[in-house]
Amino acid sequence: MMPLTILEYPDHRLRIRAKPVTTVNGNLITLAHRMLDAMYVAPGIGLAATQVNVHRQLLVLDVSEDRNDPLILINPVITAREGELETNEGCLSVPGYYEPVIRSENIRLDAVNSDGETFSMDANGLLAVCIQHEIDHLKGKLFVDYLSLTKRQIIRKKLLKQQKQRD
Repeated sequence: MMPLTILEYPDHRLRIRAKPVTTVNGNLITLAHRMLDAMYVAPGIGLAATQVNVHRQLLVLDVSEDRNDPLILINPVITAREGELETNEGCLSVPGYYEPVIRSENIRLDAVNSDGETFSMDANGLLAVCIQHEIDHLKGKLFVDYLSLTKRQIIRKKLLKQQKQRD
C-alpha cells in the first residue's frame, strides 16, 4: 500500500472543511492506522484526515514520549474550554516552522472512538493543544492563521520556493 502524502501549505485542499463520518467501518480504521504510520514517520504528534486529502472528521494523535499511546478521534467536538496556554506550534503541513500560538489549556470534548462508540474526555496541556490544532484542520484552518499576515506571507513564499526546488 502506498504511503500517505501529507499536503503542505499553501495547498488549497487544506482549506476544505471536513464532513462528519457517518459510518465507522474497516476502511475508516485502516485509514486511521495509515495516518498514524505517516504521522510517526514524519515525525509528528498529530494528523488530521484533511492533511492527507481525505475530508472527513477524523484525526489521530500520540503525544506520549514513547510514541505508544495513539488516539483516534472521529467527529470530535470541543464542548468546554478553560485557561490559556501559549506554545510554539509546528505542523506537518507547514514543515520547518514553529511559532507561538495561544490555545485553551484545558478542554472537554465529545468524539467517537474506533469501535464506533461515543465518548467524552478531558484533555490538558500538550494533549489539549494538539487536539485543538487538529480540529482546526478539520475546519480548514491552519496554525499560520493565528499569525500576522506578514509572517504568513513569508512562510508561504518560503514553502512555495522549497516545493519548486523539490519538483
